[in-house]
Amino acid sequence: MAFAHHKGGTGKTTSCLNVAGFLQKKGRSVLVIDLDPQANATSGLGIDPHALPLSVYDLFMSRFEGFPDVSFQDVVLETRSGVYLAPSTLDLVGVEPFLYNIENRAKVLKNLLTRDRPEYEFILIDTPPSMGQLVINGLVAAEHTVVTFDRGIFALHGLDTLMTIFADIEELLGEHVSPDMAILTRWDNPEQELRRGVLARFADHFKKPDPELARDKEQLRVFEREVRDRFPAVFVVPYSREIYEAQNAGLPISHFAPECDAGRAYRAVAGKILGWNG
Repeated sequence: MAFAHHKGGTGKTTSCLNVAGFLQKKGRSVLVIDLDPQANATSGLGIDPHALPLSVYDLFMSRFEGFPDVSFQDVVLETRSGVYLAPSTLDLVGVEPFLYNIENRAKVLKNLLTRDRPEYEFILIDTPPSMGQLVINGLVAAEHTVVTFDRGIFALHGLDTLMTIFADIEELLGEHVSPDMAILTRWDNPEQELRRGVLARFADHFKKPDPELARDKEQLRVFEREVRDRFPAVFVVPYSREIYEAQNAGLPISHFAPECDAGRAYRAVAGKILGWNG
């Protein structure tokens, strides 16, 4: 499954890693493929992208003449959490110009997965915040697509754009993109608001007039209803500071603080995905 949104900061990588972690804790074999040259999924699983002999870059480049033949078995690492990783590096930026020079450029990852047949029950693909060839490769290779949204206005306005992109991929490439789930990250959480410090609430009061705050909340409610109308499954993940602490520790929240608010939400997401796989 691919985690996608063309805007950055919507929680793609966070959701990908934390779902992977809970699937692993359920005893499933899980591979994360990091398709983002920023390599956040790689570092988020405790792997230094600057110290890798091989990466997803080498996998893609093995498709081109003059580059060594590299398979998934050569690239994949087992991380401390037990989640397996096909890591990324900044070198991955250099793949896109090569892809534009070949036919079936959108199916390179799909063909690599078919060729190597990596034996994992779940393969999760973290895509970059763009709509270039790497994202399209991730979407085409996936059987399911998970779309993430945060509370930012640009992410909210991206819903129609995403649906148009998915439809264009199907029309132009004949490859169906199945947007089966939406995850609303760092979403409004009344319990979290109650736990916030008095000083923070006091500062917020002077940052925005109350009518504007009310308008923002109403906008979020309207958007959430629209998302629920368009996606078969929708999950809300509240803000939890433990998410960032887990990332700094190089672990999914499932292995760091599974009972925090966000941890319980991602456990529910993983439960739904387990249902997809019977």
